[in-house]
Amino acid sequence: MEGSCFHREGFPFYLVLSLLLQGRSSTFTINCSGFGQHGVGTTVLGSAFDRKAFRPATNPRVPTQVNISFTMSAILDVDEQLQLLSSFLWLNMVWDNPFISWNPEECKGITKISMASENLWLPDIFIVEFMDVDKTPHGLTAYVSNNGRIRYKKPMKVTSICSLDIFYFPFDQQNCTLTFRSFLYTVDNMLLGMEKEVWEIANTSRHIVQTHGEWELLGINKASPKMSVGANLYDQIMFYVAIRRRPSLYIINLLVPSGFLIAIDALSFYLPAESGNRAPFKITLLLGYNVFLLMMNDLLPTNGTPLISAYFALCLSLMVLSLLETVFITYLLHLATTQPPPMPRWLHSLLLLCTCPRKCCPTAPHRGDQGLGLTPAQLPGLKEPVELVGKAPGPREAVLTGVSGGTGAQQEQEAQKQRRVELWVKFSHMMDTLLFRLYLLFMASSILTVIGLWNTQA
Repeated sequence: MEGSCFHREGFPFYLVLSLLLQGRSSTFTINCSGFGQHGVGTTVLGSAFDRKAFRPATNPRVPTQVNISFTMSAILDVDEQLQLLSSFLWLNMVWDNPFISWNPEECKGITKISMASENLWLPDIFIVEFMDVDKTPHGLTAYVSNNGRIRYKKPMKVTSICSLDIFYFPFDQQNCTLTFRSFLYTVDNMLLGMEKEVWEIANTSRHIVQTHGEWELLGINKASPKMSVGANLYDQIMFYVAIRRRPSLYIINLLVPSGFLIAIDALSFYLPAESGNRAPFKITLLLGYNVFLLMMNDLLPTNGTPLISAYFALCLSLMVLSLLETVFITYLLHLATTQPPPMPRWLHSLLLLCTCPRKCCPTAPHRGDQGLGLTPAQLPGLKEPVELVGKAPGPREAVLTGVSGGTGAQQEQEAQKQRRVELWVKFSHMMDTLLFRLYLLFMASSILTVIGLWNTQA
Protein backbone atom coordinates (compact mmCIF):
# COMPACT_ATOMS: atom_id res chain seq x y z
CA MET A 1 0.00 0.00 0.00
CA GLU A 2 1.49 3.29 -1.04
CA GLY A 3 1.62 6.07 1.53
CA SER A 4 0.55 9.67 1.13
CA CYS A 5 2.90 12.19 -0.42
CA PHE A 6 3.58 15.34 1.61
CA HIS A 7 4.55 18.41 -0.39
CA ARG A 8 4.92 21.86 1.11
CA GLU A 9 6.53 24.93 -0.36
CA GLY A 10 9.51 26.30 1.54
CA PHE A 11 10.83 22.89 2.70
CA PRO A 12 13.97 21.39 1.12
CA PHE A 13 12.83 17.81 1.47
CA TYR A 14 9.72 16.09 0.24
CA LEU A 15 8.90 12.95 2.12
CA VAL A 16 7.16 9.91 0.67
CA LEU A 17 5.96 7.61 3.42
CA SER A 18 5.02 4.03 3.04
CA LEU A 19 3.95 2.71 6.42
CA LEU A 20 4.22 -0.87 7.48
CA LEU A 21 0.73 -2.32 7.75
CA GLN A 22 -0.14 -5.43 9.69
CA GLY A 23 1.35 -8.42 7.86
CA ARG A 24 3.03 -6.26 5.17
CA SER A 25 6.19 -4.10 5.04
CA SER A 26 7.85 -1.47 2.85
CA THR A 27 10.45 1.31 3.19
CA PHE A 28 10.16 4.97 3.80
CA THR A 29 12.19 7.33 1.53
CA ILE A 30 12.95 11.03 1.72
CA ASN A 31 12.62 12.79 -1.61
CA CYS A 32 14.91 15.80 -1.87
CA SER A 33 13.85 17.01 -5.32
CA GLY A 34 12.61 20.34 -3.99
CA PHE A 35 15.57 21.24 -1.78
CA GLY A 36 15.27 24.72 -0.29
CA GLN A 37 16.61 26.80 2.57
CA HIS A 38 14.13 25.94 5.30
CA GLY A 39 15.21 22.36 5.97
CA VAL A 40 13.01 19.49 7.05
CA GLY A 41 10.11 20.25 9.35
CA THR A 42 9.00 18.07 12.21
CA THR A 43 5.60 17.66 10.64
CA VAL A 44 7.17 16.16 7.55
CA LEU A 45 9.03 13.57 9.67
CA GLY A 46 6.09 13.04 12.00
CA SER A 47 5.18 9.71 10.48
CA ALA A 48 8.73 8.47 10.94
CA PHE A 49 8.84 9.66 14.52
CA ASP A 50 5.63 7.82 15.31
CA ARG A 51 7.46 4.53 14.75
CA LYS A 52 9.98 5.06 17.57
CA ALA A 53 8.09 2.69 19.87
CA PHE A 54 8.69 -0.26 17.51
CA ARG A 55 11.90 -2.07 16.71
CA PRO A 56 12.98 -1.04 13.18
CA ALA A 57 12.78 -4.32 11.26
CA THR A 58 11.04 -5.17 8.03
CA ASN A 59 10.94 -8.81 9.09
CA PRO A 60 10.14 -9.36 12.78
CA ARG A 61 11.98 -12.69 12.68
CA VAL A 62 15.27 -10.98 11.78
CA PRO A 63 17.09 -9.61 14.87
CA THR A 64 18.43 -6.08 14.87
CA GLN A 65 22.23 -5.90 14.88
CA VAL A 66 23.52 -3.28 17.34
CA ASN A 67 27.26 -2.58 17.35
CA ILE A 68 28.65 -0.97 20.47
CA SER A 69 31.93 0.52 21.62
CA PHE A 70 32.98 2.89 24.35
CA THR A 71 35.80 5.17 25.37
CA MET A 72 36.86 5.41 29.01
CA SER A 73 37.87 9.02 29.43
CA ALA A 74 38.37 9.09 33.21
CA ILE A 75 38.84 6.82 36.22
CA LEU A 76 37.20 8.86 38.93
CA ASP A 77 37.42 6.72 42.06
CA VAL A 78 37.90 3.21 43.38
CA ASP A 79 36.17 2.47 46.68
CA GLU A 80 37.86 -0.54 48.30
CA GLN A 81 35.36 -0.73 51.15
CA LEU A 82 32.22 -0.73 48.97
CA GLN A 83 33.96 -2.54 46.08
CA LEU A 84 32.94 0.10 43.53
CA LEU A 85 34.62 1.57 40.45
CA SER A 86 33.58 5.05 39.31
CA SER A 87 34.47 5.92 35.73
CA PHE A 88 33.31 8.17 32.89
CA LEU A 89 32.42 6.55 29.56
CA TRP A 90 31.37 7.67 26.11
CA LEU A 91 29.09 4.91 24.84
CA ASN A 92 28.72 4.60 21.06
CA MET A 93 25.89 2.54 19.51
CA VAL A 94 25.31 1.92 15.81
CA TRP A 95 22.34 0.19 14.19
CA ASP A 96 20.37 0.26 10.94
CA ASN A 97 16.84 1.56 10.45
CA PRO A 98 15.56 0.06 7.16
CA PHE A 99 12.68 2.53 6.99
CA ILE A 100 14.86 5.62 6.53
CA SER A 101 16.90 6.33 3.38
CA TRP A 102 17.47 9.05 0.80
CA ASN A 103 19.52 9.68 -2.28
CA PRO A 104 22.47 11.99 -1.53
CA GLU A 105 22.63 13.11 -5.18
CA GLU A 106 19.14 14.57 -4.90
CA CYS A 107 20.06 16.31 -1.62
CA LYS A 108 23.17 18.11 -2.86
CA GLY A 109 25.54 15.53 -1.44
CA ILE A 110 24.13 15.48 2.09
CA THR A 111 24.78 12.03 3.54
CA LYS A 112 24.09 12.60 7.21
CA ILE A 113 21.64 14.60 9.30
CA SER A 114 21.19 14.95 13.06
CA MET A 115 17.95 14.72 14.97
CA ALA A 116 16.80 14.46 18.56
CA SER A 117 17.30 10.99 19.97
CA GLU A 118 13.94 11.16 21.72
CA ASN A 119 12.26 10.89 18.32
CA LEU A 120 14.02 7.64 17.42
CA TRP A 121 13.94 4.05 18.58
CA LEU A 122 16.94 3.48 20.88
CA PRO A 123 18.27 0.08 21.93
CA ASP A 124 17.90 -0.55 25.65
CA ILE A 125 21.55 -1.33 26.29
CA PHE A 126 22.56 -1.17 29.94
CA ILE A 127 25.57 -2.16 32.08
CA VAL A 128 24.87 -5.15 34.29
CA GLU A 129 27.33 -4.03 37.01
CA PHE A 130 25.77 -0.56 37.20
CA MET A 131 25.08 0.36 40.85
CA ASP A 132 23.77 3.92 40.63
CA VAL A 133 21.03 5.98 39.04
CA ASP A 134 21.59 6.65 35.34
CA LYS A 135 22.60 10.31 35.08
CA THR A 136 22.83 10.50 31.29
CA PRO A 137 21.83 14.04 30.20
CA HIS A 138 18.63 14.44 28.26
CA GLY A 139 18.18 16.06 24.86
CA LEU A 140 20.98 14.22 23.07
CA THR A 141 21.07 13.96 19.30
CA ALA A 142 21.72 11.07 16.96
CA TYR A 143 23.19 11.07 13.46
CA VAL A 144 21.22 9.39 10.69
CA SER A 145 22.97 8.45 7.45
CA ASN A 146 21.34 8.30 4.05
CA ASN A 147 21.37 4.48 4.15
CA GLY A 148 19.47 4.40 7.45
CA ARG A 149 22.47 3.84 9.71
CA ILE A 150 22.04 5.57 13.07
CA ARG A 151 24.92 6.54 15.34
CA TYR A 152 24.11 7.45 18.89
CA LYS A 153 26.68 8.56 21.47
CA LYS A 154 25.99 9.34 25.08
CA PRO A 155 28.20 10.24 28.05
CA MET A 156 27.82 8.09 31.15
CA LYS A 157 29.13 8.36 34.66
CA VAL A 158 29.30 4.70 35.62
CA THR A 159 29.50 3.47 39.19
CA SER A 160 29.92 -0.26 38.79
CA ILE A 161 30.55 -3.05 41.22
CA CYS A 162 34.05 -4.52 41.00
CA SER A 163 35.64 -7.35 42.93
CA LEU A 164 38.80 -5.74 44.30
CA ASP A 165 41.79 -7.67 45.61
CA ILE A 166 43.83 -5.34 47.84
CA PHE A 167 46.33 -7.91 49.11
CA TYR A 168 49.17 -6.32 47.10
CA PHE A 169 48.25 -2.73 48.05
CA PRO A 170 49.75 -0.26 47.06
CA PHE A 171 51.22 -2.21 44.11
CA ASP A 172 47.90 -3.81 43.20
CA GLN A 173 46.23 -4.27 39.84
CA GLN A 174 42.49 -4.63 39.49
CA ASN A 175 40.39 -6.24 36.78
CA CYS A 176 36.87 -4.84 36.64
CA THR A 177 34.10 -6.03 34.35
CA LEU A 178 31.63 -3.96 32.32
CA THR A 179 28.91 -6.14 30.79
CA PHE A 180 26.69 -4.60 28.11
CA ARG A 181 23.36 -6.34 27.55
CA SER A 182 19.82 -5.64 26.49
CA PHE A 183 17.25 -5.54 29.22
CA LEU A 184 14.27 -6.48 27.05
CA TYR A 185 15.34 -8.04 23.76
CA THR A 186 16.54 -11.63 23.53
CA VAL A 187 18.79 -13.06 20.82
CA ASP A 188 15.70 -13.51 18.63
CA ASN A 189 15.24 -9.73 18.49
CA MET A 190 18.67 -8.18 19.07
CA LEU A 191 22.29 -9.19 18.55
CA LEU A 192 25.28 -7.27 19.86
CA GLY A 193 28.49 -6.70 17.94
CA MET A 194 31.64 -4.61 18.06
CA GLU A 195 31.68 -1.24 16.35
CA LYS A 196 35.47 -1.09 16.92
CA GLU A 197 38.10 -3.65 17.69
CA VAL A 198 38.89 -4.01 21.37
CA TRP A 199 42.51 -2.91 20.88
CA GLU A 200 41.27 0.31 19.29
CA ILE A 201 39.04 0.92 22.31
CA ALA A 202 41.97 0.31 24.67
CA ASN A 203 44.40 2.54 22.76
CA THR A 204 41.91 5.38 22.43
CA SER A 205 41.00 5.19 26.11
CA ARG A 206 44.66 5.22 27.19
CA HIS A 207 45.39 8.28 25.07
CA ILE A 208 42.45 10.42 26.13
CA VAL A 209 42.04 9.35 29.74
CA GLN A 210 41.92 12.56 31.76
CA THR A 211 42.81 11.37 35.23
CA HIS A 212 46.42 11.58 36.37
CA GLY A 213 45.71 10.64 39.95
CA GLU A 214 45.87 7.32 41.72
CA TRP A 215 44.88 4.93 38.92
CA GLU A 216 46.02 4.30 35.37
CA LEU A 217 44.47 2.22 32.60
CA LEU A 218 46.45 -0.84 31.54
CA GLY A 219 44.25 -2.47 28.93
CA ILE A 220 40.82 -3.72 27.90
CA ASN A 221 39.81 -7.22 26.81
CA LYS A 222 36.44 -8.66 25.87
CA ALA A 223 34.37 -11.82 25.83
CA SER A 224 30.95 -12.54 24.26
CA PRO A 225 29.15 -15.22 26.26
CA LYS A 226 25.39 -15.66 26.01
CA MET A 227 23.32 -15.00 29.12
CA SER A 228 20.54 -17.43 29.96
CA VAL A 229 17.70 -16.19 32.16
CA GLY A 230 15.12 -18.90 32.53
CA ALA A 231 13.95 -19.89 29.04
CA ASN A 232 15.28 -16.67 27.49
CA LEU A 233 18.74 -16.21 25.99
CA TYR A 234 20.32 -12.76 25.84
CA ASP A 235 23.32 -11.58 23.90
CA GLN A 236 25.97 -9.67 25.83
CA ILE A 237 29.52 -8.36 25.58
CA MET A 238 31.81 -8.37 28.61
CA PHE A 239 34.71 -5.93 28.75
CA TYR A 240 37.52 -6.59 31.23
CA VAL A 241 39.10 -3.30 32.26
CA ALA A 242 42.56 -3.68 33.82
CA ILE A 243 43.71 -0.77 35.98
CA ARG A 244 46.79 -0.25 38.15
CA ARG A 245 47.35 1.93 41.19
CA ARG A 246 50.13 4.50 41.12
CA PRO A 247 52.08 3.69 44.32
CA SER A 248 54.26 6.81 44.59
CA LEU A 249 52.00 8.47 47.18
CA TYR A 250 52.10 5.45 49.47
CA ILE A 251 55.81 4.83 48.98
CA ILE A 252 56.64 8.37 50.09
CA ASN A 253 54.14 8.56 52.94
CA LEU A 254 54.17 5.00 54.27
CA LEU A 255 57.06 2.80 53.18
CA VAL A 256 59.91 5.31 53.33
CA PRO A 257 59.19 6.62 56.89
CA SER A 258 58.68 3.07 58.12
CA GLY A 259 61.97 2.02 56.55
CA PHE A 260 63.78 4.92 58.20
CA LEU A 261 62.41 4.03 61.65
CA ILE A 262 63.32 0.35 61.37
CA ALA A 263 66.83 1.29 60.14
CA ILE A 264 67.36 3.61 63.13
CA ASP A 265 66.18 0.82 65.42
CA ALA A 266 68.78 -1.53 63.91
CA LEU A 267 71.54 1.09 64.27
CA SER A 268 70.64 1.59 67.93
CA PHE A 269 72.32 -1.75 68.69
CA TYR A 270 75.63 0.06 68.36
CA LEU A 271 74.85 2.06 71.50
CA PRO A 272 76.82 0.60 74.46
CA ALA A 273 74.62 -1.69 76.47
CA GLU A 274 76.39 -0.65 79.70
CA SER A 275 75.40 3.00 79.28
CA GLY A 276 71.70 2.32 79.86
CA ASN A 277 70.64 4.63 77.01
CA ARG A 278 69.72 1.91 74.54
CA ALA A 279 66.46 0.80 76.14
CA PRO A 280 64.95 4.34 76.49
CA PHE A 281 65.95 5.09 72.90
CA LYS A 282 64.21 1.96 71.63
CA ILE A 283 61.10 2.71 73.69
CA THR A 284 60.97 6.19 72.15
CA LEU A 285 61.25 4.70 68.66
CA LEU A 286 58.49 2.20 69.43
CA LEU A 287 56.15 4.93 70.62
CA GLY A 288 56.97 7.05 67.57
CA TYR A 289 56.22 4.15 65.24
CA ASN A 290 52.81 3.63 66.87
CA VAL A 291 52.01 7.31 66.44
CA PHE A 292 53.10 7.06 62.79
CA LEU A 293 50.72 4.12 62.22
CA LEU A 294 47.84 6.00 63.81
CA MET A 295 48.44 9.05 61.60
CA MET A 296 48.77 6.99 58.40
CA ASN A 297 45.75 4.80 59.12
CA ASP A 298 43.54 6.85 56.78
CA LEU A 299 45.72 5.96 53.80
CA LEU A 300 45.27 2.23 54.31
CA PRO A 301 42.28 0.35 52.85
CA THR A 302 39.69 -0.61 55.44
CA ASN A 303 38.48 -3.75 53.68
CA GLY A 304 40.55 -6.91 53.93
CA THR A 305 44.15 -7.36 55.09
CA PRO A 306 46.67 -6.02 52.57
CA LEU A 307 50.29 -7.10 52.52
CA ILE A 308 51.40 -3.66 53.70
CA SER A 309 49.55 -4.23 56.99
CA ALA A 310 51.57 -7.41 57.49
CA TYR A 311 54.70 -5.38 56.67
CA PHE A 312 53.85 -2.78 59.33
CA ALA A 313 53.07 -5.53 61.86
CA LEU A 314 56.42 -7.12 61.01
CA CYS A 315 58.29 -3.85 61.59
CA LEU A 316 56.49 -3.35 64.88
CA SER A 317 57.35 -6.90 65.94
CA LEU A 318 61.01 -6.33 65.07
CA MET A 319 61.08 -3.23 67.25
CA VAL A 320 59.49 -5.14 70.14
CA LEU A 321 61.98 -7.99 69.74
CA SER A 322 64.90 -5.57 69.73
CA LEU A 323 63.56 -3.99 72.91
CA LEU A 324 63.23 -7.41 74.55
CA GLU A 325 66.79 -8.22 73.49
CA THR A 326 67.99 -4.99 75.09
CA VAL A 327 66.14 -5.83 78.31
CA PHE A 328 67.73 -9.30 78.35
CA ILE A 329 71.26 -7.97 77.80
CA THR A 330 70.75 -5.28 80.44
CA TYR A 331 69.63 -7.96 82.90
CA LEU A 332 72.72 -10.06 82.15
CA LEU A 333 75.02 -7.09 82.68
CA HIS A 334 73.29 -6.18 85.92
CA LEU A 335 73.57 -9.78 87.11
CA ALA A 336 77.26 -9.89 86.15
CA THR A 337 78.17 -6.73 88.04
CA THR A 338 76.18 -7.38 91.22
CA GLN A 339 76.04 -11.08 92.12
CA PRO A 340 77.56 -13.15 89.33
CA PRO A 341 76.75 -16.86 89.83
CA PRO A 342 79.25 -19.59 88.91
CA MET A 343 79.16 -20.15 85.18
CA PRO A 344 78.15 -23.67 84.13
CA ARG A 345 80.83 -25.78 82.54
CA TRP A 346 79.05 -26.18 79.20
CA LEU A 347 78.46 -22.43 79.00
CA HIS A 348 82.10 -21.71 79.84
CA SER A 349 83.25 -24.17 77.20
CA LEU A 350 80.94 -22.57 74.65
CA LEU A 351 82.23 -19.12 75.55
CA LEU A 352 85.85 -20.25 75.17
CA LEU A 353 85.01 -21.93 71.87
CA CYS A 354 83.44 -18.74 70.53
CA THR A 355 86.16 -16.40 71.79
CA CYS A 356 89.24 -18.50 70.93
CA PRO A 357 88.18 -21.38 68.66
CA ARG A 358 91.77 -21.96 67.33
CA LYS A 359 93.47 -22.17 70.71
CA CYS A 360 93.56 -24.95 73.22
CA CYS A 361 91.80 -23.32 76.15
CA PRO A 362 91.69 -25.01 79.57
CA THR A 363 88.27 -26.24 80.55
CA ALA A 364 88.93 -28.34 83.70
CA PRO A 365 86.97 -26.83 86.61
CA HIS A 366 88.41 -26.21 90.05
CA ARG A 367 86.56 -27.42 93.08
CA GLY A 368 86.39 -23.92 94.49
CA ASP A 369 84.96 -22.44 91.29
CA GLN A 370 82.79 -24.81 89.33
CA GLY A 371 82.77 -23.97 85.66
CA LEU A 372 85.71 -21.56 85.55
CA GLY A 373 88.30 -24.17 84.59
CA LEU A 374 91.03 -22.56 86.71
CA THR A 375 93.97 -24.71 87.93
CA PRO A 376 95.41 -24.26 91.40
CA ALA A 377 98.53 -22.68 89.99
CA GLN A 378 96.39 -20.01 88.32
CA LEU A 379 94.65 -18.95 91.54
CA PRO A 380 96.43 -16.05 93.24
CA GLY A 381 97.79 -16.50 96.81
CA LEU A 382 98.14 -20.26 96.56
CA LYS A 383 101.62 -21.86 96.91
CA GLU A 384 102.92 -25.20 95.79
CA PRO A 385 102.85 -27.96 98.43
CA VAL A 386 106.57 -28.85 97.92
CA GLU A 387 107.66 -25.53 99.35
CA LEU A 388 106.03 -26.33 102.66
CA VAL A 389 107.64 -29.76 103.14
CA GLY A 390 110.10 -30.02 106.08
CA LYS A 391 109.08 -26.69 107.62
CA ALA A 392 107.23 -26.93 110.92
CA PRO A 393 105.85 -23.57 111.90
CA GLY A 394 106.13 -22.37 115.46
CA PRO A 395 103.43 -20.61 117.41
CA ARG A 396 104.31 -17.15 116.09
CA GLU A 397 104.72 -18.43 112.57
CA ALA A 398 101.43 -20.23 112.91
CA VAL A 399 99.70 -16.97 113.81
CA LEU A 400 101.34 -15.15 110.92
CA THR A 401 100.53 -18.00 108.63
CA GLY A 402 96.90 -17.91 109.74
CA VAL A 403 96.68 -14.17 109.13
CA SER A 404 98.35 -14.38 105.75
CA GLY A 405 96.22 -17.43 104.86
CA GLY A 406 93.04 -15.52 105.65
CA THR A 407 94.17 -12.59 103.55
CA GLY A 408 95.12 -14.92 100.72
CA ALA A 409 91.73 -16.64 100.81
CA GLN A 410 89.97 -13.28 100.69
CA GLN A 411 92.09 -12.21 97.77
CA GLU A 412 91.35 -15.51 96.07
CA GLN A 413 87.61 -14.97 96.50
CA GLU A 414 87.89 -11.46 95.13
CA ALA A 415 89.88 -12.72 92.17
CA GLN A 416 87.33 -15.44 91.48
CA LYS A 417 84.49 -12.93 91.70
CA GLN A 418 86.28 -10.60 89.34
CA ARG A 419 86.84 -13.51 87.00
CA ARG A 420 83.13 -14.35 87.08
CA VAL A 421 82.26 -10.74 86.32
CA GLU A 422 84.58 -10.71 83.35
CA LEU A 423 83.18 -14.00 82.04
CA TRP A 424 79.55 -12.92 82.41
CA VAL A 425 80.25 -9.52 80.81
CA LYS A 426 82.00 -11.25 77.95
CA PHE A 427 79.07 -13.65 77.64
CA SER A 428 76.64 -10.71 77.62
CA HIS A 429 78.55 -9.00 74.81
CA MET A 430 78.67 -12.26 72.88
CA MET A 431 74.90 -12.73 73.25
CA ASP A 432 74.33 -9.11 72.23
CA THR A 433 76.32 -9.63 69.05
CA LEU A 434 74.62 -12.94 68.29
CA LEU A 435 71.11 -11.61 68.82
CA PHE A 436 71.90 -8.53 66.76
CA ARG A 437 73.03 -10.69 63.84
CA LEU A 438 69.91 -12.86 64.14
CA TYR A 439 67.85 -9.69 64.23
CA LEU A 440 69.47 -8.40 61.03
CA LEU A 441 69.03 -11.79 59.34
CA PHE A 442 65.36 -12.02 60.24
CA MET A 443 64.70 -8.41 59.27
CA ALA A 444 66.44 -8.76 55.89
CA SER A 445 64.74 -12.05 55.02
CA SER A 446 61.30 -10.77 56.04
CA ILE A 447 61.57 -7.48 54.15
CA LEU A 448 62.96 -9.22 51.06
CA THR A 449 60.06 -11.68 51.18
CA VAL A 450 57.53 -8.86 51.30
CA ILE A 451 59.29 -7.02 48.46
CA GLY A 452 59.34 -10.25 46.43
CA LEU A 453 55.60 -10.69 46.87
CA TRP A 454 55.02 -7.11 45.77
CA ASN A 455 57.31 -7.64 42.80
CA THR A 456 55.28 -10.64 41.60
CA GLN A 457 52.23 -8.37 41.29
CA ALA A 458 54.13 -5.51 39.64
